[in-house]
Amino acid sequence: MAINTEFIDFIIPIETIRKKYPGGWEQCLLDHAPLLGGRVWHDDFLFRDGSMNPMDMQNLVEEWESMGFTSAVEVNGKKRWVDFCVHDMMGGVTLPCDWIVETKFGHVAHINDPDPEVVKHLPPRDLEEEPRGNGRMRISK
Repeated sequence: MAINTEFIDFIIPIETIRKKYPGGWEQCLLDHAPLLGGRVWHDDFLFRDGSMNPMDMQNLVEEWESMGFTSAVEVNGKKRWVDFCVHDMMGGVTLPCDWIVETKFGHVAHINDPDPEVVKHLPPRDLEEEPRGNGRMRISK
């Protein structure tokens, strides 16, 4: 399956999360539960978080680097994404990335995905405020 992209995307293979995220994939889902279906979504291969501006994306990159993920390395004089990549909705990946493919406008898939043309759709969000009115989103179950 492919995932939607919007604005500036932080995309990482779920297999990399399983290996490097403190607590693995299950902990990553718990840590991002309030954001799932909002700015965070995933398919069977890729996890996506995102931002609407470069400063917030830089914060995401630094947060994941602080957990031990490698952003980019230089190979033959050219930078390449390693554990994750940054994708711009209008320009695609911002550096070469070996494990991601563009499927059609607004969608990307993992290179090993057997169905890259099928887009993963998330359940609709419930945008009602919590009882105390703190403005947080609740995810529909």
